[in-house]
This record gives sequence, C-alpha cells and structure tokens, in this order.
Amino acid sequence: MSSWLRGRRGRLFVAALAVAGLGIGVVLWNAFYRERPAPYFESDEDHFLYGSIGTEAQNGVPYWIWLVLPRIFPEFLPGPGGYAALGLLSSGGHELPIGLSRVTIGVPRVSINCAFCHTTSVRTAPDAPRLLVAGGPSNQTSTQGYLRFLFACASDPRFTADVILAEIARNHRLSALERLSYRLVIIPRTRKKLLEMKDQYAWADRNPDWGPGRVDPFNPMKFGNLGQTMDATVGNSDTMPVWNAGGSEGRAYHWDGLNTSLQEVVLSSALGDGTTTRWLDRDFARWNATESREMASLRRVQNYIGQRRPPKYPLAVDAGLAANGAAVYKAQCAECHDDGAKRAGAIIPIDEIGTDPSRLAMWTASAATAYNAYGQGHAWAFKAFRKTNGYVAVSLDGIWLRAPYLHNGSVPTLADLLEPPEARPKRFWRGFDLLDSVRVGFVSAGAEAERSGTLFDTNLPGNSNAGHTYGTRLSPESKRALMEYLKTR
Repeated sequence: MSSWLRGRRGRLFVAALAVAGLGIGVVLWNAFYRERPAPYFESDEDHFLYGSIGTEAQNGVPYWIWLVLPRIFPEFLPGPGGYAALGLLSSGGHELPIGLSRVTIGVPRVSINCAFCHTTSVRTAPDAPRLLVAGGPSNQTSTQGYLRFLFACASDPRFTADVILAEIARNHRLSALERLSYRLVIIPRTRKKLLEMKDQYAWADRNPDWGPGRVDPFNPMKFGNLGQTMDATVGNSDTMPVWNAGGSEGRAYHWDGLNTSLQEVVLSSALGDGTTTRWLDRDFARWNATESREMASLRRVQNYIGQRRPPKYPLAVDAGLAANGAAVYKAQCAECHDDGAKRAGAIIPIDEIGTDPSRLAMWTASAATAYNAYGQGHAWAFKAFRKTNGYVAVSLDGIWLRAPYLHNGSVPTLADLLEPPEARPKRFWRGFDLLDSVRVGFVSAGAEAERSGTLFDTNLPGNSNAGHTYGTRLSPESKRALMEYLKTR
C-alpha cells in the first residue's frame, strides 16, 4: 500500500469511496430488492381481479413509469383513453384496471394477473351499463397490444430520465433519493428489460396478431423457460372461461387437454405470466394453510375459479322455445357437452372435429416432457403435462357469454356455428361487447363493431373456421330452438 493511502488524506479518500459505495448499494437495494408484502384483499373475487400472482419481480413495470407512458406516447395506442384503448377494463373504487396488481419490490411495480385474460365485458343494449364478469373469457383486452405498447415506448428515443421524470412530476413528488434512483437505475433498467422482452417476443411478429380476447399461451414458455427449439407454430387461442374449473382430478384442461391437474394448471399459468420459481416456492409453502390471510395467493385463485359460476342470461328467454331446444340439445349435443355424458371432457380427435390444427400442433411431446422436468427439485414439481391428438369437448356453461366460438375464436355467433363452414363469416370484427341476442354472441358487423373491434380474417394461419359441423343440418326451426335453450346453460 502506498504511503499516500496510509496517510490521513488517503484514509479520508477511502472512507469517502466506502460511503459512496454504501450509498449506491442503498439506491440499488431500494430500487430492486426492498420487497413489501402484497396488498391483501378480503374478497376472493377482489384477490382474483387485483391480487398479485408473483409476476412483478420478473415483468413488473415501475408504477410511476407505467402511469405516465400513455401521456408521453399516445401515438402508440390504437385510440384515446390511455390503457382503456387496449381494452383494459376498470371498475369503480380501484386504482388499477382489472388484471393488474401493484406490489413494492424496491419501488411500486405493476404487472398482470389471471384476471387480465379472464374477465368479460358485456352490454345488453347500446345504452345499457357494462357488466364485468370475473372468470369469463376476455373479449376486449388485447394482451399483445399491451405488450407491444410497452415495447414501442421503450424503443422510442424519448424514453429517457428527463422526459419521464418531468411527466411523473405532474402527478407525484419524488424525493431527491428517489429521483436519483429513477434517473441512474430504474428508468434505464426498465427500458433495458422491456427491450429484452421485445426480443423474446419477436417470433410473434411473424404470426397473425392475437387480437382482443386471444393469446398464444404456450409458445412464450416453450421458447423461453423450457428451452425448446424455435419453430413456426401458431398457438393463437381464444381465452377460455375459468368458472366451474373445479372437479375430479384427471379432468382435461386447456383447449387440447394438455394437462389434467387444476393445481398444475394454476401454477404453470402463473409461470407463463412471468412468476419466478423463487416466488412460487415461497407461495407454495403456504398452499395447505387454512387461514385465508396465510393461504397461498395461487391457492386462493384456484379456490375462486373452482367455485365461480357463470352469470345467468340477462334477457328474457322464450320458455316454450327453449323447451323444444332442450330436446334438440339432448339428441345433438349432450353426448359431448353434458356433465357425466359419454364424451364430456374427452379429447375429440382432430380428424373428427376438423377444426384448425395449428393450436394442437404448437404443443409438442418434447415440450410436455420439458415442462414435467422444469419443476424437478421443487415442492410443486409437475407431472401431468402431456401431448394429445385433438381438442376437448368442453362444458357449455355460460356459452352465451363465450363468443366468438371454437378454440381460436373464429366463429362470431352460435347461429354461425350451426351453419356449414363455407357459410360462416370469413371476416368479422371482434372485441365489441354488445350482446347479439338473436344470433347469440357479440355484434361483429357494422360501424360500431368496426370502430370498437379488430378485424378477424379466417384465411390467416391458425384462424380457420372449419370443422365442428355438428348441428349444421338441423332445420331453421330446430336451430332457433337450440340457441334459445343454450341461453339457459
């Protein structure tokens, strides 16, 4: 050691460096590691809608940055209204839209939860209030649109500390230390993380857009965590309802029945949304707790969707016509769609069902093996992932609220589904939440549907509306009766 460093000035210099290093360490710890408990919701439904599933550490966007992005970059949104332009739904009394949680990890962070893709919006008339149904299939929210908005913001040269801090200052006064943290660490790291995610999702740009109410749920996990070789598969799927998700072990879950354990479906869905294995280990340690405040977050989600029931059809039903339709249903549909029936919940081979095979081809035997191996060494290890040869004959509970139909959302109404594939609409608008009570589905044509929705083209890969020809040869009277009965399911 030099004599200078051994001297008084040298010691002071070293002490100053130590203090500076400690200060930087405090800034970094505050920015990225100081974790506070997630907000607790007394209601299981509120927990489902706004509670954390552990995605904030991996994919969370710092709240104050998230809040101001629509004001800085409105041109990257499809219209006015901030995040609502992407179909994010809001309910009175809650700060964040449905499907987003806020947890402090260093700083408050915002990230998605299960309700982001599993909440339905419906209106029974143009001037009727909007009904929001937790656990239903998303019909308006654009998951891909939300991600692409964040990616576009991070790619813009205006994503800088000067611009973002100036906009944050319009809402909130950060302390001097917070401003330093945001300027030196948080804003640059947020931009870097979003650009990394943009690269990770680059494969999706070659495929048709997901559009509102749809998602490719497994290719991100397949290409990312599971380390599978990048391929050209299209896994675009309509989001499913999660009501009545309970039942006996061995039930087939997801469109192709790729898993038979509800617990594994809940845990793996959280991983697919960005939950870390570290968070999952901690949450799963509380899985069997009986006190609600100590219960695992994901166990609360599983309990909620296992008991959640779909809402009743909100308009009048012609009882006589529905009674006639019940007989048609029993003869034409019950074998596959009635609980306890011969083929209910069974995998219908693709050669029989004849619907678009893309979603089925996306999930491979290799991916199933990799997922079962992914959790080895963890208490929540998987074992029920598999590869199947068709699509599940799903229950029709709440079928009136599940349009568009088929696994890829390629048929706008039940009336269209009861027509031969060649007579079904080739292009329509999806994402409009006005109920079509005559054809049973959502309004998918006309100026308002076009203004509010996104064009769906059945000629694009993965979007075919072929197959499921059951009931297409019924008389017009029998079809009307069947649709009236299905409103009561």
